[in-house]
Amino acid sequence: MSDRPQILVVDDEHQILRALRVILRDAGFEALPAGGVEEALDLAAVHSPAAAIIDLLLPDGDGIELCRRLREWTAIPVLLLSAVGEEEAKVRALAAGADDYVTKPFGPRELVARLEANLRRTATAAEAVISAGALSVDLARRIVTIAGTEVHLTPTEFTLLQTLATNRGRLLTHRELLATVWGQAYAEDTQVLRAHIANLRRKIETPDAEAGGRLIRTESGVGYRFIS
Repeated sequence: MSDRPQILVVDDEHQILRALRVILRDAGFEALPAGGVEEALDLAAVHSPAAAIIDLLLPDGDGIELCRRLREWTAIPVLLLSAVGEEEAKVRALAAGADDYVTKPFGPRELVARLEANLRRTATAAEAVISAGALSVDLARRIVTIAGTEVHLTPTEFTLLQTLATNRGRLLTHRELLATVWGQAYAEDTQVLRAHIANLRRKIETPDAEAGGRLIRTESGVGYRFIS
């Protein structure tokens, strides 16, 4: 039995499945291929994979349904494969619990990078102190420093940064951030989120990559991602 981390791969196109098996093998993973929703759920229950890569369109359902059902009992990273132009479906999938998406056709390096970033994110959630370049976020003491110098954040700014940083590499939708930081009543107030993101960037980002650099990436029309 292989000791490589197992990744559930769900797609009804055999060519895509073969390509994903090779890409994952070369990156040090083992693929668990499935052609549909029910087969994928069975494999996930038996093998407890480290993550899942799911196509949006499946013969016995869709990736959104599969993601929702997986989220009933597992917190593994879930990446969605989607075609260009399926923006609304991507947003619905993220709302259903997907962690990220990769647009077809995809490059092997991008896919592996997204997968590894989301696997790191699951480990980051347990960290007491999160570091990214010169930035340090002490979650227990609620202290933020850049190159050893403390940066003053408002309570809301700290909670926003904490939410982004503990989900390092994961794309968080506008609605998810707003609901987590401000509550469901603000879930549609993207102007509030944009204003706080702008303030946070001014305080923690610098033009010098060695001193912090760009840490919050905008995913146009969808949300934000903390990178390092």
